[in-house]
Parts: sequence; C-alpha cells; structure tokens
Amino acid sequence: MPRRRTQLPVASQPSSSGGESADSLGGVNSSLRPLTARSGIVFAAGAYGLWGFLPLYFIALVPSDPIEIVAWRVVFSLGFCAVLLTIMRTWQPFLTLLGSARTVALLSTGGLLICINWLTYVYATLTEHVVEAALGYFINPIMTILLGVILLRERLTLMQWVAVGISTAAVIVLTVGLGQLPWISLVLASSFALYSYVKNKVGSRIDSISSLTVETLSLTPVAIVVLGVFALSHRLTFGSVSVTNTLLMLGIGAVTAVPLLLFGSAARRLPLSRLGFIQYLAPLLQFIVGVVILHEPMPLERWIGFGLVWCAIIVLIVDIIRRTRVSRKPLPRVP
Repeated sequence: MPRRRTQLPVASQPSSSGGESADSLGGVNSSLRPLTARSGIVFAAGAYGLWGFLPLYFIALVPSDPIEIVAWRVVFSLGFCAVLLTIMRTWQPFLTLLGSARTVALLSTGGLLICINWLTYVYATLTEHVVEAALGYFINPIMTILLGVILLRERLTLMQWVAVGISTAAVIVLTVGLGQLPWISLVLASSFALYSYVKNKVGSRIDSISSLTVETLSLTPVAIVVLGVFALSHRLTFGSVSVTNTLLMLGIGAVTAVPLLLFGSAARRLPLSRLGFIQYLAPLLQFIVGVVILHEPMPLERWIGFGLVWCAIIVLIVDIIRRTRVSRKPLPRVP
C-alpha cells in the first residue's frame, strides 16, 4: 500500500524588503491581494509619472548650470534622506549598513553611476535634448539585457535577440540620419543599466532611503568642492537669481527621494513583470514633454528610430508575457 505524501505547512516569512509576505497575501488574507496590487499600481504610476515630468522641473531652474544643479541635488538629497531616517527611526540599520565595507563600496560605485546619469539627464534637459533623453530610457531594458549577457553570461531567448537587433538598427538609423551618435541616449541607458546591476549585487535587504543616503554621502565631498569652485568663480546661482529658483533648488532633494519611495512601495506590491510594463510611462511622458510642450524637432529619421525602438519594446513585452504564461502552467501530478 503506497504511503500517503503529507504536505507540511510552510511558515510565513516576511519579505526581505519589508513588504507583505507571500503567505499573508495568498492565504487567509487573499481578499487583500487586489487591494495591494491596486495600491502598487498607484505607487508605480506616481513614481514613473514624477520621473516623466522631471524635465519641466529642471527647466524651471534656468539659468543654473547643470553641474551646479547636480551638486545641489546630491547635497539636498542627503539632507532629505537624513530627515527621513529620523522620522522613520531607521538610523540604527543605516549605521549598521556602514559597517559593511563591501556594501558601502558597491553603493559608492552606484553613487558614481547615478551621478553620471543625473548630470547627463540635466544637461539633456537644459540643452533641448529631452526627446533624446527619453530614447535613452526606452532602450534601457535592452541595455540591461546586453549587460546580463556580458557580465552575467546570461543566455537570451530568440525574441530577446530580435529586440536587441532591432534596437541596434534604431541606433544606426539615428546615427546616420542625425549625423552623430545619440550619445545622450546611450550614456543614460548604459549608466542606469550598470546602476541597476550594482543595486542587484547589493540585494533587496537594504531599503531605498538607506541606499540613497550612502550613495549621496559618498558624492557629497565632491559636490561641496564643486559648489566651492562655483562660488569662488562667481558662477553660483543659488540664492542670487530669484526666490523661485532658490525654493526649487531646495526642493530638489524631495523631488529625488519621493519617486524612489513610491517605487520602493510599488516593488513590494507588484510582480516585476507588471512593474516592467509600467516603467515605460516615464520615457513616454518625457517624449510627450519634449515634442508637445517643448516643441523639439522630430525629423523623419528620428521617427523611424523611435518606431524601431518601440517595435523592440513590443517584442520584449510579448516575450515576457509568453514566458510568464509558461512558468504559470501547473506541473503534472505525481501519481
């Protein structure tokens, strides 16, 4: 007589990121799952929506130099994070984090990468290249896939290779048509892809505020030196242009941290596949801002380039849906 296989109950474990455990959402409180997913979509839309309209905020900071803006962004982001750590009473975990040399080194590397990303993005915004910046975030997922192949030796599916090929064709079309390499798009896509890789190496144990605090803390000495040079050369605009400019500069820390908080909340409530779809809201809004509000030129070759990139994104989305459905197929019962 065959022995009956007894299934032991699995203990509920808290999420490493501080969110709800899988069992709490799938077991007794399964009725809360739609509400949690709905709030996750709201948080994600808020994060990517704020990132999408960020160019308008930076344009309002004119005539400040992009380098000065990024330097103040580092300083005020650090200050805002310190306030949040105090309000949330999470100084102890943050100080414990500083005791790990490996984690601090990784986050400092991430800080350097995100600083390159910020500087390129602000420069693009203030020099009327918002559309090119949007292109960078459209191709970011493809750049992340390539990074996985190069650094992690990951194997791509056929459809992922097709998406990479289409994106490469888009870059070639834009380079030939516009007469120069779309370097802003490539720097934004590669720097953020590398930043994501570093954050992945750090892991999900560290919350976004502590992470951003370490990143900006590592950049603050350089930012202070830069601001000192600007002050000595009488190029510092903070506090000397207008009250509006000063207030907007003071608010740049909150503008940096709030979308990260919303994104962190969304990531704890939504599967990565769904979050991956919503991420295209930010570059789409940036594209609309560049074309409709700022009236940046869109010659035929740029439309063709964007069209190819959008085709590549559709291929990626179809591939994600296909693989998600395959992974959800029930395993055959063992007799």
